[in-house]
Amino acid sequence: MRSIWNGAISFGLVSIPIKLVNATESHSISFRQIHVTDGGRVRYRKVCELDGEEVSQAEIGKGYEEADGSIIPITDEDLGQLPIATAKTIEIVSFVPADEIDPLQMDAAYYLAANGATAAKPYTLLREALKRSRKVAIAKFALRGRERLGMLRVVDDVIAMHGLLWPDEIRRPEGVAPETSVTVRDAELDLADALMATLGEVDISSLHDDYREALEEMIAAKAGGAYEPAEAVSEPAGGQVIDLMAALERSVQAAKASRGEGGAAAAEAAADVTPIRRKSAAAAAPKAVGGKKSTASGSAAAKKTASGRKSTSAAAKKTGSASAKSGGTKSTSASAKKTASAKKATPPRKRRSA
Repeated sequence: MRSIWNGAISFGLVSIPIKLVNATESHSISFRQIHVTDGGRVRYRKVCELDGEEVSQAEIGKGYEEADGSIIPITDEDLGQLPIATAKTIEIVSFVPADEIDPLQMDAAYYLAANGATAAKPYTLLREALKRSRKVAIAKFALRGRERLGMLRVVDDVIAMHGLLWPDEIRRPEGVAPETSVTVRDAELDLADALMATLGEVDISSLHDDYREALEEMIAAKAGGAYEPAEAVSEPAGGQVIDLMAALERSVQAAKASRGEGGAAAAEAAADVTPIRRKSAAAAAPKAVGGKKSTASGSAAAKKTASGRKSTSAAAKKTGSASAKSGGTKSTSASAKKTASAKKATPPRKRRSA
């Protein structure tokens, strides 16, 4: 791998000659700007504003623009003479636990390679010291015209360095968090934990860029003249209120089904999520009286009342009939006979003469 910077690591009084190598590479597919009418390349020309002539790369230098628009030329010699100790040195300033570094500060990554046979011993010493301490080294270095912050750690048998943003380059997340007050229930947290446990861990090396692969296939098909546009994937409608508990439960079922744990039933159950149906104000309010529907409703209520009265009357008649049959007539007849017998037994009174 081609080195992009040569210098040394300053580890106290120990100096370790190293070469800086890019640890990452981009596989993104880049495009050129073209003239849509005829497909010709559209290029940028670097033109001097004063004389209007095109300038080659060799004739281009650096300059600092002041507030009034005037330009102060800055040469590489000017930058090389700055009194900065880190111009050609990665100066280690401290060792800290790795979890004290905020991932937001992470920037570009580099490999540090020992530069020469004499650098092998101090290089290995620093690597093993980092391993045993389980810490990372914080360092300052200068690259591409400015001083930077870096973090050194061990990757396999190599010392890697991550460029770090300065603390004042990290923006505060003001106005990013939800402003509304939200309460999360324990049952929802339990389902979220279950989903996390079901998804488990993944081998990151098995992940790949699906978009780039599809883009490469499309370019190859167009180049071969056999390209057929695929149907656009319809996006789900936004703004729907989703039942969070149902979504979590179905997510757990889908994760189990993808791992072969839930079977076909779990896959079918995880096919969709039922949205929460909210009643509108019109549906919740009582219907206004009036119109044919209201009249019909009133008529039905009247019929129901009349039916209730008939039922009451019939019940009363039935009760009376049952009472009469059960002995009410016999009791009346017996009482009348008893009264007549008493009249016969009592003799009539004689009137006294004056």
